[in-house]
Amino acid sequence: MQMDQNTIREKIKAIEGEREFLVQLLNKPDLGFLSVDIRQAIEELDELVDEFELTFSEKYKTNH
Repeated sequence: MQMDQNTIREKIKAIEGEREFLVQLLNKPDLGFLSVDIRQAIEELDELVDEFELTFSEKYKTNH
């Protein structure tokens, strides 16, 4: 299955919405060691979004 840039962009926006959920979850005081996993997930989501933006902004510059 091949996805176009708009489809990928929509999926990234959905992922960004999930990030906000994780941030809210991280604010709960009773997470214990689970907070480490949540922080890791947030970091990985941030890296994914950064890589997406970097990749598509470079492609956009070279194609226009």
